[in-house]
Order: sequence, then C-alpha cells, then structure tokens
Amino acid sequence: MAKAGQPPDVQRRRTSGLAAEFEQIYRAHVQDVTAYFARRTADPQTVADLTADTFVQAITSFTTFDPARGSPRSWLYGIARRVFAQHCERFSRGQDVAARLAGRRELDIDEAAELVVRIDAERKGRALFDGLAALTPADREAVELVDIVGLERKEAAAALGISTGALRIRLFRARGKLRKSVGENDG
Repeated sequence: MAKAGQPPDVQRRRTSGLAAEFEQIYRAHVQDVTAYFARRTADPQTVADLTADTFVQAITSFTTFDPARGSPRSWLYGIARRVFAQHCERFSRGQDVAARLAGRRELDIDEAAELVVRIDAERKGRALFDGLAALTPADREAVELVDIVGLERKEAAAALGISTGALRIRLFRARGKLRKSVGENDG
C-alpha cells in the first residue's frame, strides 16, 4: 500500500513493482494450482473457476503476503485449500450451482480442451486420492502437499497452518497406514 505523503510517482513505482511481483508468482504457480484442483474434480469449468478464485483472493491479499512466513507456493496452496473448502461447503448446501451459473464466463472449446488434458494428466493423482480415502482429511492433505505436490515440509506446514513437527507426525502416521493398506491388498 502507498504511504500517505508519498509523491504519486513513488506510489506508482511501488504499485507497479507489486504488480510485477504478483505476475511472476502467478506465472510460476498457476499450473500447480490448476493441477491441485484437477486432482479434486474432473469438471473443467470447476477447475477453471476454483483456480481463478484462488488467484483473485491471492491478489486481493497480496500486500499481506510475508515471505518470511513461507514461500509464495505454500501461501497459494493455503489459499487454494480454503477456496476448495468453501466450494465444498457451498456445493453441499446447493448454493454453488446457482451462484456459478449466474456470474461465470463459459469456457471456449480450446480452454475446455486444455483443461480436460490437464485433468487427464492428474488422473493418477485422483486415483491416489481414492486410495487415500481411509486416511483422515488432515493426514491426506499432508501426504498430498509433501508427496504429490512436492512442497518442502516447512512449506506444507505453513500451507496447513501447523508446525513442522505436527506435519512430521501426520506424515509418519499417514505413510504407515498407507504401507499397511498396500500390504493388506497384496496378500
């Protein structure tokens, strides 16, 4: 935000610097955020909407982003988690469909086809999610962010809003359950 009393040219430079910084973050992570949603739904329009919602929330709160608390990637995954939780809540109440139809731009054929390709690329990730169904939601998220997305433990902990130690415990517990589940299915 511009400080009171700054000359307009200083305010403009600061604002354009923030815009350029956000653009870099967007370009570096839009594919990752899209993949995050593509693992959760096979509907291209929903993937596009949730991705857009994530970046709208990110840009409106960008001035509060603190790199000392975590990477842009973990910050975006934290926002994406909240966007998806809100989507699920609205959907379960039946409000999502009416609200989305009222204010959305339909994807053109090329955009939908591109998202279908991305969704297909995440098919294995969705299959893994089906296999992770026995885990608690908290354990599932920890495994996804570290083992599927590839976040560092510190980044994943920041995205989940927990300590690194708590994340380690979740990962240990979840991986143990997965190993046991795989062992039972082989025998």
